[in-house]
Order: sequence, then C-alpha cells, then structure tokens
Amino acid sequence: MEQLEGYREISDEEIYRNIDELILQTGVNFYIRLAERNELRRELFNSVRRLDILQELIDDDGVTEIMVNGTEGIFIERNGRLLKWDKSFDTRERLEDIAQQIVGRCNRIVNESVPIVDARLENGARVNIVMPPVALNGPVITIRRFPDHPIRMEELIRWGTVSQEVVDFLKKLVCSGYNIFISGGTGSGKTTFMNALSHYIPKDERVITIEDNAELQIQGIANLVRMEARNANTEGEKAITIRDLIKSSLRMRPDRILIGEIRSSEAIDLLQALNTGHDGSISTGHANSPEDMLSRIETMVLMGMELPLPAVRRQIASGIDLIVHLGRLRDRSRKVLQILEILGFDSGRGEIQTQVLYEFEEEGEDECGRIRGSLCQKAELQRKSKLQRAGYRL
Repeated sequence: MEQLEGYREISDEEIYRNIDELILQTGVNFYIRLAERNELRRELFNSVRRLDILQELIDDDGVTEIMVNGTEGIFIERNGRLLKWDKSFDTRERLEDIAQQIVGRCNRIVNESVPIVDARLENGARVNIVMPPVALNGPVITIRRFPDHPIRMEELIRWGTVSQEVVDFLKKLVCSGYNIFISGGTGSGKTTFMNALSHYIPKDERVITIEDNAELQIQGIANLVRMEARNANTEGEKAITIRDLIKSSLRMRPDRILIGEIRSSEAIDLLQALNTGHDGSISTGHANSPEDMLSRIETMVLMGMELPLPAVRRQIASGIDLIVHLGRLRDRSRKVLQILEILGFDSGRGEIQTQVLYEFEEEGEDECGRIRGSLCQKAELQRKSKLQRAGYRL
C-alpha cells in the first residue's frame, strides 16, 4: 500500500500492472495460491482507486444498505435482513480517507467543523457521513444503494408492491398532469416508486428534477434538467438550497418539476409551484400515513413562513391531488398501502377533505411467512377535470 499510494494519478491499467509486479515479487518468497492472488489484486486496486473493502458491497446487487459503524464493524441489508459483515476497517485513518474520498468526488466537505454531510457515489447511491467528535465510535458511513438499472412498474407488479389495476390508474393520472405526493417511512421505496412513475411522463415535456443528492434515474426524457443542492463552504456561506433551486426552476419554463424529497421550508416553494400552473409535478416525503404527511407539510410550511393555518391548508388542498403511501410490512416486503385523494378545503371546518381511493388489505401469510393481500378500491376518483381535459376516462 505504501508503494501504491504514489500511483493515484496514473491510469487503471498501470495500477494493475504495478500491483501484478508487487504480487510477483512477493510470490518469490511466499507461496500465494491463484485464488488468493486474484483476491489480493482486486483488494489492492479497490484500496488505491476505489472505496477499499466497501467496493465489494457496492458492486453487490443484493446489498441495499451498507452501515459502517467506525472501526467496530460493518452491517449490511440483504434481502430485507440486517447482517454483520465479516470484514471491517483496521484503522480510523483509513476510514477517514474513504470518507474524504467520497465527499471530494461530489464537491462536499466533511471535517471536525462540518462533521455531518450528505453525499452520493458515482452510481447514484446515497451517502450520509458523520465524523468525530459527533460520532463517538469513529467515522460512521451509511450508504443507501440503488439498483444500477431503474426499476420499472412491471417489476414492482411482479414483486407484489402494486397491482396492475392501480398502475393503469396512476398512469392515466400522471399523463393527465395530476400532482402526486409519495409518502412513506425510511426504506419504504419512495424514490424507486417515483422513478417508476416518472416513466409515464409524456416524452415531449420539459422536466426539471431537484434533489439534495442526485438519486432519481429519469429515463427517456430528452428535455431533462437535473439540479442538485450544494452545502455551505467551510465559512458557512454560498449554500444553494432546495428552495433556491425551486425558485430558479420556475424561470426555466418547466412543464413538470420533480423534487426528490421535501424536508423543511422548501414545502412553501413546492406549493407555490403546484399552484401556479406546473401540473404533473411529483415529490416525496417521510411520514407514517397520508394524513401524517399532510400534517408534516403544514408544519414544514410554517417552519419557513408565518401564515394562518387555514391559508396553508387551502394551498395544500389546491396544489396536491393525490398522496400515494408506501410502507414495509413485517415480512420486509414493500407495498403501496394507501392512495388518498385530496378533495378540497372545507372552509367551515377549516380542514382538508380527503377520501381513500385504494387500500391494502391483508389476507394472511403463506407457508414461507410472506404476507398475502391486495389493494382494494374504496372509492371513485372525484376530481376528474384534468383527466377530461387530457382526453382520458377511468
């Protein structure tokens, strides 16, 4: 490793050549089996040019989450199960080098003065890094890995996440320009579902995506603009927030705006966009139910601006047409649990009127412990004006 550290600026082929020479020299004094040579060659290359022992997990399609708890251990999520990996980092210094390598590639900063940062890998995987002194057991790195190829609705149907009937219903709403909000808990599949849903956006429209960290994999849209927020520098200045990007996007002639996730006061600007003619927009947010999502949006708006609560609720009711709620069941499967239609604002009661269109009903478990059930229709869509203008019928 000491010799290879000086080779960071040369090509991959030259690094492999130097690694092969080092292994050959070592093989003069020590017997190394062919399988061990190949493993050593791969590990040395990953240490120099990639992400050391983490690269093996990042390249593994079966791993969806990687959790590095300092030098104390690495845990992974595979097929919905948390497991401890048999490898770990030997030194805190090496782990810190990996953290700096990750944030450096996406123009972010992490150190003792800025100990928490969100970043991403080149393949779009989401990364959160917490450094000492905040992290007491050393650098903590959490990587949410997304599939290399965007998951389509056909796959979600095959996995039982959603039914064909509901997909046909949502397809018409997306094409007609309904504003859809996707809610759910951590790891419920919100970003995956948003990617799949975006496939139904008409290909001749201008689409702008706005994210904290670029994760969306929008396919087939020629007129696509992707924007990513930027953290403040070491002086705490020059940050570019989601709010800044939404305001800028309104001057870029978008047909639709797709916002990766709403977490704070940017909810104000999202509602402004939805209420000023940018139909067909999609966003996501964390919540335990569609009703909780509405309450959270209210709270996020009030975090950025003091408004009467009825005014906030009126904006939400006129801006958002539908909430699709996803969740993870006890068998670790991801399902669309509920679809809620926003009917409007009841000025007399001061509340947002809603109705459940579809709801997941559990029917028991099979012999393998997998939950059986189906999305059952509970009501007909009432707000059909956008469907009618677009020429669709349910």
